[in-house]
Amino acid sequence: MREAAGLEARRQVETPPVLKGQDGEGSVQVHQDPSAQIEGAKVFAVYGKGGIGKSSTSSNLSAAFSQMGRRVLQIGCDPKHDSTFTLTGQLQPTVIDILKDVDFHAEELRPEDFVTEGFGGVQCVEAGGPPAGTGCGGYVVGQTVKLLKQHHMLEDTDIVIFDVLGDVVCGGFAAPLQHADQSMIVTANDFDSIYAMNRIIAAVQAKSKNYKVRLAGCMANRSKDTDEIDRYCDKIGFKRIGHMPDVDALRRSRLKKKTLFDMPDDEDIVACRKEYVRLAETLWNGTEPMAPAPMEDRDIFELLGFD
Repeated sequence: MREAAGLEARRQVETPPVLKGQDGEGSVQVHQDPSAQIEGAKVFAVYGKGGIGKSSTSSNLSAAFSQMGRRVLQIGCDPKHDSTFTLTGQLQPTVIDILKDVDFHAEELRPEDFVTEGFGGVQCVEAGGPPAGTGCGGYVVGQTVKLLKQHHMLEDTDIVIFDVLGDVVCGGFAAPLQHADQSMIVTANDFDSIYAMNRIIAAVQAKSKNYKVRLAGCMANRSKDTDEIDRYCDKIGFKRIGHMPDVDALRRSRLKKKTLFDMPDDEDIVACRKEYVRLAETLWNGTEPMAPAPMEDRDIFELLGFD
């Protein structure tokens, strides 16, 4: 009996804890400094598969919010630092590069050193990221928010939008979820985009155990149809809250380095603007709470596509 009890005790010690989908004890994810908490503004984090159009979506959403009279701050969280150029008309230096120039003495910086005012008065920041294969994106996001707070840039802001790198769901690039009230996923009516969305949903659900972030829904971008997205959403208990068709105006706006709100009043552009304003109003008013259950990889293979 004593030997059996001892064996059972050893099994309990040796059995590793199940950490799948968790964000707590045993997690290697980056945890938020309480002093870096964003207060007073509604905070949205925009995720999606790499190349899906998150920056276009974020910038046009920022422009839409500004047209509604909201004070907006957009933070790009990608080493490419191309999140805000359609708002500002230029590629601005990243926070991490500016900090390097002053040997990380943040007290030497002024707001105009790292914040650029863009279309509609939107305040634009490019957090940037560490060189490939080094450092942690979560650290960069944390330093950016800390710097903005030190310079009181968040006190007169109604909306903060984090435009986050690709579909990376590691602890570092999940850091914006620690600040966000809601996360919106940009997707398309194809397998790869929905597959990435499924993994992002799992990451957000894990974060929501310890933080206030909740899923707002998804937006179909550059998609003629939404049948595959809607089928997936119906299956897991998720919701599509926007649809941007595959119109050439989106491509032209990027080439002209402008948002759709700063383009000529062509029929397709006006229609797209209306959809962005409607989406901005939906996010501002808040969406119904959802608790989607992300699917196993094999189940997505079986769900999507043709027979």
